Amino acid sequence: MTKERTGRIIGASFGLAFIQVNAGALPVVAGTALRVVAVAAFVALLVTLRRAPAPAPASGPGPRPALAAEAAPAVHFGRRYRYVVAAEAVVGVAGIVVVNNVLHTPRATVGWIALVVGVHFFGLAVVWRTPVLHWLGAGLSGCGAAGLALAATGAPQATVAAVAGVLPGALLLGSAWWKVRGDSEPRRAATPSSGAAVS
Repeated sequence: MTKERTGRIIGASFGLAFIQVNAGALPVVAGTALRVVAVAAFVALLVTLRRAPAPAPASGPGPRPALAAEAAPAVHFGRRYRYVVAAEAVVGVAGIVVVNNVLHTPRATVGWIALVVGVHFFGLAVVWRTPVLHWLGAGLSGCGAAGLALAATGAPQATVAAVAGVLPGALLLGSAWWKVRGDSEPRRAATPSSGAAVS
């Protein structure tokens, strides 16, 4: 299991948690269906990552090393990563305390969590030099901000949970699967061209 795959599993785990926790606010049939689908998607992701071949070593002539580097950006769980996660935890907990004990709006908690998780992806995009994470961060942050606005205007709990809980969970799970699908592209693109075969 590479660090890059571990990163996917962590993201997908958060996505699964978002859906499992917040689907309970939806009607029983819809909530149960979403929970089952989320678990199935997560388990299938684990199986797929376990069966996926290990990344090919950067050897041989041609542009293969560059392609491999583009396909699998370096994922490091070092000091800078820990700084981002620590900041996320501190800001997240502080915000939850304010939302519950100062603003007395507990239904806004899920929106705050989604917003903080989304913002932390901007930090990871910089630390891991993976610009695509900016898009994921923007999506999650938007869901969180919308959830906060809905809670502030007295929207039903089911609406807040769907926008700020279930949708972010789907984005996280979908992002992990999107990266899995993208893995196969560089391997096909790495096939030597007819021009390269003639020397």
